[in-house]
Amino acid sequence: MAQPTEIIVVPHTHWDREWYEPFQRFRLRLVALLDEVFDRMARDERQRFTLDGQLAAVDDYLEVRPERRGQVVDLVRAGRLAVGPWQILLDEFLCSGENIVRNLERGLTRSAELGGAMPVGYLPDMFGHIAQMPQILAGAGLAHACVFRGVPDRVRTHAFAWQAPDGTTIRTEYLPGGYGNAAGIMDDPALVTRRATDLAARLAAWRPQGATGPVLAMYGTDHAAPAPDAPDRLAAADVDGVALRLGTLAEYFATQPTSVDGLPTVRGELRSHARANILPGVISVRAHLKQAMGRAERRVERYAEPLAALFHDPSVQRFLDMAWARLIDASCHDSVTGCGCDETAEQVAARLAEADQLGRAVCDLVGARLAAAVPRDGYLLFNPSPAPRTALVRLDVQAPTGAGGAPAGDAVALATADGRTLPAQVLDRARTVLADEVVPAADLPAVLTRVHGTELYGQEVTGWSVSPADATLTFEVARHGDPAFDVEDVRLALAEAAPADRWRVRIVAAPRMTVAALVDVPALGHAAVRPVAGPPAAAEAGPPAGAPDGAPRPPTVSTADDRALDNGLLRVDVAGDGTLRLSTPDGLTVDGVGRIVDGGDVGDSYNYAPPAADELVDKPRAVRVVPRHRGPLLAVLDVVREYRWPVAADVDAGSRAVDREAIVVTTRVELRAGEPFVRLRVEFDNRCDDHRVRLHLPLPSPASVSYAEGQFAVVERGLTAEGGGGEVPLPTFPASGFVAAGGPGGSLAALLTQPTEYELTDSGRELAVTVLRSIGMLSRNRHALRDEPAGPQVPTPQAQCRGARSVELAVLPFRGDWHTAGVVEAAEHYRHELLSFAGTAGPAGALPEPVTGLAVTGAGVALTSVRARDGRIEARVVAETPEATTAVIGAGRAVRGARRADLLGRPGEPLPVDAEGRLRLPLRPWEIATVQLDLA
Repeated sequence: MAQPTEIIVVPHTHWDREWYEPFQRFRLRLVALLDEVFDRMARDERQRFTLDGQLAAVDDYLEVRPERRGQVVDLVRAGRLAVGPWQILLDEFLCSGENIVRNLERGLTRSAELGGAMPVGYLPDMFGHIAQMPQILAGAGLAHACVFRGVPDRVRTHAFAWQAPDGTTIRTEYLPGGYGNAAGIMDDPALVTRRATDLAARLAAWRPQGATGPVLAMYGTDHAAPAPDAPDRLAAADVDGVALRLGTLAEYFATQPTSVDGLPTVRGELRSHARANILPGVISVRAHLKQAMGRAERRVERYAEPLAALFHDPSVQRFLDMAWARLIDASCHDSVTGCGCDETAEQVAARLAEADQLGRAVCDLVGARLAAAVPRDGYLLFNPSPAPRTALVRLDVQAPTGAGGAPAGDAVALATADGRTLPAQVLDRARTVLADEVVPAADLPAVLTRVHGTELYGQEVTGWSVSPADATLTFEVARHGDPAFDVEDVRLALAEAAPADRWRVRIVAAPRMTVAALVDVPALGHAAVRPVAGPPAAAEAGPPAGAPDGAPRPPTVSTADDRALDNGLLRVDVAGDGTLRLSTPDGLTVDGVGRIVDGGDVGDSYNYAPPAADELVDKPRAVRVVPRHRGPLLAVLDVVREYRWPVAADVDAGSRAVDREAIVVTTRVELRAGEPFVRLRVEFDNRCDDHRVRLHLPLPSPASVSYAEGQFAVVERGLTAEGGGGEVPLPTFPASGFVAAGGPGGSLAALLTQPTEYELTDSGRELAVTVLRSIGMLSRNRHALRDEPAGPQVPTPQAQCRGARSVELAVLPFRGDWHTAGVVEAAEHYRHELLSFAGTAGPAGALPEPVTGLAVTGAGVALTSVRARDGRIEARVVAETPEATTAVIGAGRAVRGARRADLLGRPGEPLPVDAEGRLRLPLRPWEIATVQLDLA
């Protein structure tokens, strides 16, 4: 190895925005620290500072010290203060790929406003790194990455070539010893020379023979400022043959080549434990935060933004910006991870709830505009997927009437704009008599105060009557009321009625029911339906009304002997122990699906740890099956299992408690017509501490690898993880969209709605999905599977996650490879239900024709974003396939012009559009592509 001749020492702080203390308490410390740092920099031009690669720290500071903005801008422009490029230092595995892009986009934009971003993908403390990060950084114009955790053991130099699945490669700096590898160099002025000499020797061990140029030393640590006289202390150091100087990270990388020639190549994600802890337990702790993140991201990315872009105007953009700000803030590596104190987790949950609310507000605004063309008894349905779909929708409808105005009963169907009648299945009926009571006459004024405008009992008043003969006051209510209703008219009528001591008050609702139907909706578009009297859905239903002779029958699903579901694509049988047997028509069968395993967990929010004498509970004491719906479009069984789980664990004794708690776990098993997968919802009231609950899915044949969909990629992982960095390398991994595994005899995919932890267990024979990790400590100083603390030992009682807990997923058995068996498409459909809006037009109007928003098709092509930008529609797609493919954009709605753009939306070269208004975009395997469209 080559001795360095120059070391660039980078003063910095790693700033956790919130962690073992909540945000505002940490901000108090941030303001004090930066006040001191900026005062020093004003007095001494030799001072340099790197502010952790995230603009959030600058924004948080300037909100308190707005008068310092000019100084910050001057320091950034002078190259003495390095800021950005991120808005916040995220956890890469617990948010969507689109969230990562918006984080970088926002950080670079805000940095530019302050004088310019550090042109480095600085990733100092993330708990591992996603496979597509090199492509993301390069797509934003960054030529370098800088990382600490997750680097595999075979990397023996301070720089390596990091290659994304699509082949994009970026020069990456590894920080040996972490982002504080020079943290103590200037603690004692008398020891600076000795410590600098030792530092030079340590860094030399990471330099290739013959290397020239400076090496990087990170002088800083968590929440700390450099020594006030750091320039003088460094200048006084006398290291033989080595010059030391202060600099920013940007100044160091300005001395480094961008070429990766001669560097070792690492392909894909960085999740090795070889050199540092990657703390994998954060994937599953406080699972409700992960569920909230998945729900809010989906609402904003796939519903609100596309609706606003395709069917509205820029007036809602500010709502979307606010939603993204909260999603990005929540993605911080000590936030959505759940590894902070309880107060931090509460604040993260509130941000995610606000992001979801903002997304819903935009959907409601755009949906109301579109639904203004739909009659009041009808519904507008939006399809968030980029391909036409026939999907099941649940609607709460007013019961239609048959001949002579009589209620239609179960003879309910949905009519479409083209005159077809779609059979519907009645799932539930609402009460029609909401109240029937006798009250003293003196109480009538109080009764009338229950009317809120025209609203009564959650519905609108459509009519009323006062019957003096039998002293009865009746209100009629429905979803749509009478705008002319005035409660004063009721008061007058009561005053004029013959006096009575007591009055009967009745509130009668129009008959309503919940129905399910299979509806055709265009790609990213909408269609309208309305309930009508008609033939209900039946297991032997014929072709839809108006269909030509010989037309295929609609798909159906049915129950058999109250313990089985079958839709022709998949059969589900409930075994005696409550697990499921899945069978496909081609003979693929798997038994034991849905086994619940409860075990002890004496770890912390960072790492799982079983007790030394663990006890696993996987056999229920009692099982019963309750049919809920019997088809023909939707069939549901509840599998109810009772267990006896230990109430807690004894951390010191290394065992689980003797006392037991009776826990009822209900697994809702739902099979829909036309779907090749079964939907599961597992729920229970958690009344125990210090344990882990997993859902086991046996595989049709053993697997040696798994395939997990995450951020713009599907990652292949084995049965083990590389260790060596101070923690036991458990092979528990994250997945976001799905995880699939199996062998020649068949495979299984778990389709997911949020970031989820999984593991291939029993030598690859089972897929275990973590439902709950219940722990009571942020970090433990003594941890069986980790050498050193990951943080302070702070109690986190709310991380025990007591109370109602649930998880939803779907299980898809398949043959062949995941990328040719329709797994990507199944995950898209499972995660994105149709969205419905009640019509608001006059009652007699016709249904509007279906409208296509934007179609995107292609083998393995996944849509991740549709947004409005500079008067165009910007769409982002990724080739989630190991084979080259072509995205076809514009079927159903013509594209008049198109151009490429980078990940930041900067326009690129024009793209040809064919005579039919279609853009055919060739994609290399795993390519992320952004296009800007001028639509007809």
